[in-house]
Amino acid sequence: MKSLEELRALREKMKSQIDNRSVASADETVIKVGMATCGIAAGARPVLDALLDEAEKRHLHNVSISQTGCIGMCRMEPIVEVFRDGQKYTYVLMTPDKARKVMNDHVVNGNVVKEYLIGEN
Repeated sequence: MKSLEELRALREKMKSQIDNRSVASADETVIKVGMATCGIAAGARPVLDALLDEAEKRHLHNVSISQTGCIGMCRMEPIVEVFRDGQKYTYVLMTPDKARKVMNDHVVNGNVVKEYLIGEN
């Protein structure tokens, strides 16, 4: 940090990310990233960061992104669960690029990315 303005900009960025982690209402999309030890070891942190960055860049206020514990399929980590329209979609073996594609195709445009789903691997 070299200036007060840089600190304020960082504060606003972090505030936006915290807003995206809040609890969603019925008309919102909820995204959970498995962040237990196995998920973190497999690379879940960069996946979570990519999702948060995309939500911030797109100003998605109807999307809740949060961490969760072990989802129970360690060999399929990193895992991202998307809850939308009363359905749960479990994306597995995620990378930051795959996370950005899920955010764009599924969350923004409503098109499930079937090749990343649990049953498709």
